[in-house]
Amino acid sequence: MRASAAVEADGYFTMSNQIETDIVIIGAGPVGLFAVFELGLYDLKCHLIDILDRPGGQCAELYPEKPIYDIPAWPEISGQGLTEKLMEQIKPFHPEFHFNRMVTELSKLEDGRFRTVTDEGEVFLSKVVVIAAGGGSFQPKRPPVPGIEAFEGKSVFYSVRRMDEFRGQDVLIVGGGDSALDWTLNLQPIAKSVTLMHRRPEFKAAPDSVKKMFALVEEGKMAFETGQLASLQGEDGQLSSVTIKTADGEKVINATRMLPFFGLTMKLGPVAEWGLNLEQNLIHVDTEKFETSVPGIFAIGDINWYPGKLKLILSGFHEAALMTQAAKRICNPGERIVFQYTTSSTNLQKKLGVN
Repeated sequence: MRASAAVEADGYFTMSNQIETDIVIIGAGPVGLFAVFELGLYDLKCHLIDILDRPGGQCAELYPEKPIYDIPAWPEISGQGLTEKLMEQIKPFHPEFHFNRMVTELSKLEDGRFRTVTDEGEVFLSKVVVIAAGGGSFQPKRPPVPGIEAFEGKSVFYSVRRMDEFRGQDVLIVGGGDSALDWTLNLQPIAKSVTLMHRRPEFKAAPDSVKKMFALVEEGKMAFETGQLASLQGEDGQLSSVTIKTADGEKVINATRMLPFFGLTMKLGPVAEWGLNLEQNLIHVDTEKFETSVPGIFAIGDINWYPGKLKLILSGFHEAALMTQAAKRICNPGERIVFQYTTSSTNLQKKLGVN
């Protein structure tokens, strides 16, 4: 069994191959992170497991620099900015993160605890499991181009993590959805050149974005091609050009960076095998505790379903707060739960390090 590399919110590392904790949270997106805060106020220790290599979930992976406008008290905040604020908020509770991991097994032991196993062989024993896995594990769809694997992560990317990586580069963006158009418009001012390619001149993206893109083409500030990918040229993982197929034949485009947006494959993955009641490929929960059909396993955020469900980050925050009340009762049965406000409770303020 391989040892687990656990990363605390403040940067500390610990090593173990079997970890006992109060709560295991599957998913480190915004809702999973806020759950740490709510649970921490009740002195519950959390470990988070995520298939990505950093916190933030889909917000940080797909739209780190794209503004979000519906977070209370934040008229505008980026996905990465929201993640950073949540990480700052939960720092007093020292959660531990296990990145690049997928949960493959989840079972209940005779003593009532849950045994969670990752694809790296780590074993977690907890009193409660919280599934906050967004839409499940997601992977970008790879274009059917021979040898593309050699360029991935070096000059072919499926998301934009840092815009500076594209500064001064010849960028080819492939796709016709919102992601393709948004990044075309965002990268055009800083790239050496930008070419957008789609298999047809019709788009699924917002009409306003399409209009702005064609205006840039008319002004000679970028190019648009109708066609499909044929082959990639370059050495040691670094692109030099891309050959595309058009109605007039093959054409070579200078490109040192490529962003193919062919959509995502969203899958529940192993979650579907854990014996939980599902509805529309989502986990059915009650609306009192957001508990699943298995007592002690909760689901919050986009992964769950109940009548009237809205897939909003703020809805997930609300679900995390109510889930915490039930989780506390499971972790500390018989203990009186006193609801307190952070604005007036010196006890909570002490936990947060502000008093």
